[in-house]
Amino acid sequence: MGNAPLTRSRSRAVGPGDHEFLMDIEKTEAAVNAPRRKFGIWLATALVVGNIIGSAIFMLPASLAPFGWNAVSAWLATVAGALCLAWVFAELSRGLSDAGGSYGFMRLALGESAAFLGAWGYLVSVWSANAAITIAGVSYLTRLVPPLAALPSAAPLVALVGIWLLTWINLRGARAAGGVQLVSSIVKLLPFVAVIGLAVWRLFASRGSVLPPVHAGSFTFAGTSGALGLTLYAMLGLESAAVPADAVENPARIVPIATMVGTGLSAIVSIIATCAVALMLPADAVVASKAPISDFIAVSWGSVAGWFVALCAVVSCFGCLNGWLLIGGELPASMAGAGALPRWFGVRNAAGAPAQSILLGSVITTLLTMMAYTKTGVAAYNFAALLSTATNLVLYLFCALAVVCFMRDGRVPLSRALVLCAAGSLVFVAWAFYGSGWEALAWGAVLIGAGWPLYVIARRVSARPVSDVRRHEG
Repeated sequence: MGNAPLTRSRSRAVGPGDHEFLMDIEKTEAAVNAPRRKFGIWLATALVVGNIIGSAIFMLPASLAPFGWNAVSAWLATVAGALCLAWVFAELSRGLSDAGGSYGFMRLALGESAAFLGAWGYLVSVWSANAAITIAGVSYLTRLVPPLAALPSAAPLVALVGIWLLTWINLRGARAAGGVQLVSSIVKLLPFVAVIGLAVWRLFASRGSVLPPVHAGSFTFAGTSGALGLTLYAMLGLESAAVPADAVENPARIVPIATMVGTGLSAIVSIIATCAVALMLPADAVVASKAPISDFIAVSWGSVAGWFVALCAVVSCFGCLNGWLLIGGELPASMAGAGALPRWFGVRNAAGAPAQSILLGSVITTLLTMMAYTKTGVAAYNFAALLSTATNLVLYLFCALAVVCFMRDGRVPLSRALVLCAAGSLVFVAWAFYGSGWEALAWGAVLIGAGWPLYVIARRVSARPVSDVRRHEG
């Protein structure tokens, strides 16, 4: 995941009462710059896979079922675009390892304002993804607790409880959040293995007859475009594949390999798991299902197996929510340290957690979740997923433009492969914007625009002497 550099603005005067703030910043920088154990190729690749594969795989079959074989063509386009973007991020990370991640790439190439819009759009994407993850987790929970499905207000209420319980855990610090993340990361792998194994067995046992027939109208541009925004949502996180070069052994070789292999493996797992369920079960049944992966397993292995998969899905979804709530707090705190947001966003509690940023993120996640629940069934999940995709695309667009700028001025080596990947990334991002739909784009524009006043305030404050700021705040 892209991150903002933890550096403070040095353009302002330092007053005598500002030493405590500066000491906190120096401690943060010392922790970030402390010697770390280098990543080898296996750990770097595992990091890529773990960051990409999340909760989308559990609900995406229901979203893709109406598109039929267009889901496959959308996946093929998404994989091609994702690999192009992954290569762009890998080359940016290798060529500008000291830039400070995606925020630094955008700032150096396009300026402070564009960097803020890209980073804020990414933050809105995180909040929207949290809403989609929450909806997915609650949807699978209804399989374990059927009465929840019978009460219209039950699902939103459980969603609120889940969001704020995990918010409380994150407020206790990274150690508590990390414990939850470790357990959920192990559990989430189990359904993937089961679904892929069952899909392969059913495909060979039926000699392909379990799949719907392919005909001339199976693939259309409109159908592929409609599915594209959803399939890309499942690949969000590929930007975190570009591990900073100073944390990797032999980065010139390992970063590109780990990025491309990890993205490719994640794509294979996602394609098989989602398309198998969407195509091997009746489309009407999948669309109506609140737990499509669980239902797919239950058809062949019984209700107990389906119940177990649902349990794994719930743990996985809320584990993902836990991790993204943490990131949704840390990112604005880092942006505040860089002077792109008011200092308020970077204030930490006694446990070291950016409490105010976490709370704000949870409030916005709650609002987006409740907004999504004004729709019914899988439409609620689709709204949150497409909103997350649309806002994340701003960062992808700016980073693709950044690599073009860096190739022109020589900061990134010019190569035919990178030129093709940059061009492919720009075409893919434009197509994905179109596939996200006007509703998601309109809401995304509103939410990204809402952050602009915060940026203006932060830049004005950072331009003043600290003594004037303290007098104004007092």
